[in-house]
Amino acid sequence: MTIELTDKEFRRLLDMVYVGNWVLNSARGEDRFEDYDLLQEKLFAICPSRGMKTLVETWHGHVFPSRAYEEGGIHEAIADYEDAVFFDILAEELARRDMEGEGADPGNDSELLDRMEEYYSEFEQHGLDNLIVDTE
Repeated sequence: MTIELTDKEFRRLLDMVYVGNWVLNSARGEDRFEDYDLLQEKLFAICPSRGMKTLVETWHGHVFPSRAYEEGGIHEAIADYEDAVFFDILAEELARRDMEGEGADPGNDSELLDRMEEYYSEFEQHGLDNLIVDTE
């Protein structure tokens, strides 16, 4: 297979592969999906021939994204995504909990969305500052 990519497109592909591999493997510890690591390595190994040698480092014969690459903003993009997902899940779970506690119809999507919007508004204004966990 041959795919023609501009340098800009190739650089975007590297970001997508890195983010995808991060999502799939970052929380797996030693039980990583090695085939994704190998594909990421294969693509990053092309960087020097594309004039992007600062994006890679070699260690024990393997090619990895360099510290410069990892500190160049990719983890900020991942963190933004993680924050958005965290608040989405938290708002939905709290709204569902509230509805169950009040005996509301769990299938009422409109009510669920309204309650979620209330939590979104709270989180936008105060983050987690007003969140209280009752351990009793």
